[in-house]
Amino acid sequence: MKRERGRGGEGKRRRGERKREKKKEEKREERRKEGEERERREKERGEEEKREKKRERREERGERRKRERKGEEREEEEERERREKERGEKRRGEERRRERRREEEREKREEREERREKRERRGEKRREERERRRRERRREEEERERKRREREKERRKREKKKREREKRRKEREKRRERREREREKEKRERERRRKERRREKREKRRKREKEEREREKERKEGEEKRGERERKRRGRRRERREKRSEGEEKERKEEEREEKEERKEERKERERSERGKRERERREKRGR
Repeated sequence: MKRERGRGGEGKRRRGERKREKKKEEKREERRKEGEERERREKERGEEEKREKKRERREERGERRKRERKGEEREEEEERERREKERGEKRRGEERRRERRREEEREKREEREERREKRERRGEKRREERERRRRERRREEEERERKRREREKERRKREKKKREREKRRKEREKRRERREREREKEKRERERRRKERRREKREKRRKREKEEREREKERKEGEEKRGERERKRRGRRRERREKRSEGEEKERKEEEREEKEERKEERKERERSERGKRERERREKRGR
């Protein structure tokens, strides 16, 4: 029932608007006709003035011939200019007064029409204002509810991101600790192998010195074999060091990238929080 009455009120409002538009159009047409009539009168007046000037010039030529004979042309010319100037000023003053009267009459008609339209619109305007306020209240309530849901959604999203960041941070810490333990273990292993190699070298040197005099040829062959093994061992050791350093560098870069992304997310989160705070303050100010 309310909706039907609302549609009926809307139809009345549209009819009232069409009626006002029609009246405005009629006013515009009336002003246009007045302008055309004014232009026509001005044109006729201009033509009349031209005819009057021609007649005056003919008369003045006759008078000038007479004055030339009497030597009074200059005084008469000044008198003619003075009269023409006075007539022009008088004519312009009359025209301004007529135009001002027409403008005042037009404004009075428009004011009377405006007052009459306002009286007609007053009742309809009050109904429209009540309906408008009701729609505004409903729209504001819907807007507040929508923003509340959005804030709740944003809060859950922030909490989720925070948990994820904490989880990634812990994982990085674990990986870092694991790498530290592995590096320490490798260091101890390298030290053990170094000591073992030194011990083996000492034993081999003593054995080599003991057997050197008896097996010179075999010693040389053994030295060549040991030299080859040592080169291979150094090559393998160098390869292991390079692989280890490459893996550490890659992991370090991955950590730096993750830390950079987290800082970026935290900065965005702070900015969103600040914007939300400023928006709430503006709403509170408007509410006050």
